[in-house]
Amino acid sequence: MIGIEHHQNRGVAEQLLAVQLPAYRIEADIIGFWDIPPLRDTAETIMKSSETFVGYRLDGALAGFISFEDEGDARDICRMVVHPDYFRRGIAKSLLAYVLEDAGKHKKVKVSTGAKNEPAIALYRSFGFVDAGAIEIAPEVKLALFELPAIRQ
Repeated sequence: MIGIEHHQNRGVAEQLLAVQLPAYRIEADIIGFWDIPPLRDTAETIMKSSETFVGYRLDGALAGFISFEDEGDARDICRMVVHPDYFRRGIAKSLLAYVLEDAGKHKKVKVSTGAKNEPAIALYRSFGFVDAGAIEIAPEVKLALFELPAIRQ
């Protein structure tokens, strides 16, 4: 079941963190960089976030979530995480589809991921995201930037 997560609630923030930390540890291993900002999050920082969190629950357990911020005619996907216990079940695909449908066809959508995170890159490209450059965040560590145009069929 997909729905909004009320992250200002401490219990929900702790659940989000319990999914986020193991998921980002996997990404850190993939990209060879362990100073990813979401690995420094706490329940308090999640509770204070201005992002909208959308969770995917199986039998009540939070299996994954996506978060985003809207700024005018653009939506910026901030986090896309699936707990490792739930990998390869289509959860990330379902969450991304939900957020894109909610954004409508007239909002540009932006996302970034580690340039070496091939599974995430393949997912974004499968939805029609196009390369929008890269930025170096540390020596030999790059983020790949992607955009989905505002007008889509």
